[in-house]
Amino acid sequence: MQAVFPQVTKSALTYEVIAQCSTSKARASNMTLPHGLVETPMFMPVATQASLKGLTPEQLEELGCKICLNNTYHLGLKPGKDVLDAIGGAHKLQSWSRNILTDSGGFQMVSLLKLATITEEGVRFLSPHDGTPMLLTPEHSIELQNSIGSDIIMQLDDVVHTLTTGPRVEEAMRRSIRWLDRCIAANKNPDRQNLFAIIQGGLDLDLRRTCCIEMSKRDTPGIAIGGLSGGEAKEQFCEVHVLIIPDNSSVNYCTDLLPRNKPIYVMGVGYAEDMLVSVALGVDIFDCVYPTRTARFGNAITAKGVLNLRNKCFATDYGPVEQGCTCPICTPKANGGMGITRSLIHHLAAKETSGAHMLTLHNVHYQLNLMREARQAIIRDEFPAFVKNFFCTLHGGDKKKFPKWAVEALRTVNIDLLAMAEE
Repeated sequence: MQAVFPQVTKSALTYEVIAQCSTSKARASNMTLPHGLVETPMFMPVATQASLKGLTPEQLEELGCKICLNNTYHLGLKPGKDVLDAIGGAHKLQSWSRNILTDSGGFQMVSLLKLATITEEGVRFLSPHDGTPMLLTPEHSIELQNSIGSDIIMQLDDVVHTLTTGPRVEEAMRRSIRWLDRCIAANKNPDRQNLFAIIQGGLDLDLRRTCCIEMSKRDTPGIAIGGLSGGEAKEQFCEVHVLIIPDNSSVNYCTDLLPRNKPIYVMGVGYAEDMLVSVALGVDIFDCVYPTRTARFGNAITAKGVLNLRNKCFATDYGPVEQGCTCPICTPKANGGMGITRSLIHHLAAKETSGAHMLTLHNVHYQLNLMREARQAIIRDEFPAFVKNFFCTLHGGDKKKFPKWAVEALRTVNIDLLAMAEE
């Protein structure tokens, strides 16, 4: 007898690939959601508690952001379901007219593990606010996300630290499949909220394969690859995407096993080089707190690397944060012909919140713009050259500095970074 499992019968998401790189697996797509078009590849800024630290909703919109991430765990604690229901969801709560994706709360199993106990029923934890015992089940996670009203909702998955080994990894993977079935059954709004499955399995490629196959059977509108932002080596990070067989040709792994007519989202990944390599491997969507968090430490993300503007050498540097950048901070102003200088950021960093605000604007713009430029390169079918130029600029043209993990991963999709650097 054939196994019966719940499937998503409705969807409020359309996904169309409009251009495919002729060399790699990179693709440019249009993903239409209830609150508008999202052009992929796309980076999602993280507004954990319905607010992107340091920016207003209007500023985020002006940067061209079409989708941001809220966190179910945090919004469920505060302001709570009653407030979300009363106001009509997180869009109204944060005055945001564009799309929202919500994390299910599963990641907090790792980040707040000392407060959590995981069973088949769900996750029991102590509230970090007042120590109150609480239970997050797949059904409750979906109920909260229904109240939030996000355009993409994530299943509750059993998350283990990436470097965990042994039976616990398979236990978590198989429980995540069972919890997906419960999430599908619990979703009251499949016609306007798109439930994504999450692929688990740690760094065990056989478990990842099993999870990809089983999750794909559920036919969710999109699929996420989870558990890859917890400190694993880059080589292992890429192996989950690409299986390198020593005595055979390299073959795409997770992205080849997953349906190609659906968006693929890698959770918690947001360093520029990680995103570009993942785009080459067929990934569409990313998120990370990195650009906002690092801004609060005085760091600016640039094409030539991260600049710590707290360093004394920037005290008398009167140039923009990044030459040629079109963000609101670096763009020359009409009243004086200058944007914000490195010198001013140095003066403000770690002293005034305005310094973090300015760097947040710059960093989020950088991430969003990098994905926009990658998209245009794919459409022009010039993506391999775009990747080469990115790594050459980042490492000053010295191919010896190119990270080995990136070189090897790109080779699996026919981009020879070292050979191109010699041209």
